[in-house]
Amino acid sequence: MLVLENLKKTFNPGTINEKVALNGVDLVLKDGEFVTVIGSNGAGKSTLLNAIAGTWLVDEGKILIDDIDVTKLSEDKRAKYIGRVFQDPMMGTAADMWIEENLALAHRRGKKRGLAPGIDPEERATFKSLLKEFDLGLEDRLSTKVGLLSGGQRQALTLIMATLQQPHILLLDEHTAALDPKTAQKVLEVTDKIVRKTELTTFMVTHNMRDAIIHGDRLLMLNNGKIILDISGEEKKHLTVEKLLEMFEKAAGEQFSNDAAILS
Repeated sequence: MLVLENLKKTFNPGTINEKVALNGVDLVLKDGEFVTVIGSNGAGKSTLLNAIAGTWLVDEGKILIDDIDVTKLSEDKRAKYIGRVFQDPMMGTAADMWIEENLALAHRRGKKRGLAPGIDPEERATFKSLLKEFDLGLEDRLSTKVGLLSGGQRQALTLIMATLQQPHILLLDEHTAALDPKTAQKVLEVTDKIVRKTELTTFMVTHNMRDAIIHGDRLLMLNNGKIILDISGEEKKHLTVEKLLEMFEKAAGEQFSNDAAILS
């Protein structure tokens, strides 16, 4: 579903602020695979996700989504292949619109628009059933403005919207980092439920080692713009934070430097 070949990206080349963010990244994600990505600050996690999304075009390499070469496509042209949830719960939804209006926009993504009632009864029933399934307490609040929701509710709604018209790949950009631990856990539960239900190929960047270990079926660790660890199967099932730190130090030749990730 996703193929990355020798991706390279350097910011401010030829200046004193030159930073090599991606240094020859190769990766293949199978259809339906749920991958978590961890790394210290500046390791290249966000740059890699933004390269896939088209936010920044890479200097070298190739990006294929479902056998479609998107390497040179702009972010808006790639949008039809990608669902994305950002770190900020305020992004991804329209605050002044109702919950059902936000869902309707997502539901009609990529479809032709015409002159018709905004939301018909069948569509409204579908939205209500969908929200009830995720136990968010929103199924009876369809006419509530999204701006009145909590950060966790809004982020969960964004997740649902991002996957309503099933994309080829779902990108999660530290989507629980701005939430308190209890709320973050609820959003991760919704994430797991959506990914299992839709069998979506998912790429989740996180700063939390425990979340990276617990969620998904494959874990990647980046350092200095390269993938230095790729853990899956039984090895991932029995992985601990302590073991992951040990593996990082052995592969990188240095200690992991992000205390926030270790302590989360």
